[in-house]
Amino acid sequence: MSCIEQLKYKLILERTSFKEAREYVEKNADEVYYVDPGYKIFKEYYIIGVPPVALGVKGRELLFPYVKPCHGTFLMAVESEEEIERLRKSKKSRPSEKKKTSPSPDAAPASFQDMWKR
Repeated sequence: MSCIEQLKYKLILERTSFKEAREYVEKNADEVYYVDPGYKIFKEYYIIGVPPVALGVKGRELLFPYVKPCHGTFLMAVESEEEIERLRKSKKSRPSEKKKTSPSPDAAPASFQDMWKR
């Protein structure tokens, strides 16, 4: 198994939270795909995170969260049309939402703190 750092990547966000990474992808990507933790990218790397994990496509780049033990979560961008096509075939797309919508009253709380606001 190789190291993800051997890929040619750009760091979009450094030492962020899963929620902040998901929100960035939802606001800035052309296409948004939601995967479960354990989804495999680039044939050998597993996505970990708090569901729903948002992967994004922006032009020819795949945006995805990457967790580096002891350093936190990073949002990375890697140019890979092959991986983007594989993602498109395996998942349904949801267009990015540019405006925020308020959650329905029946929706599950987004965080532990939100649970106590009700």
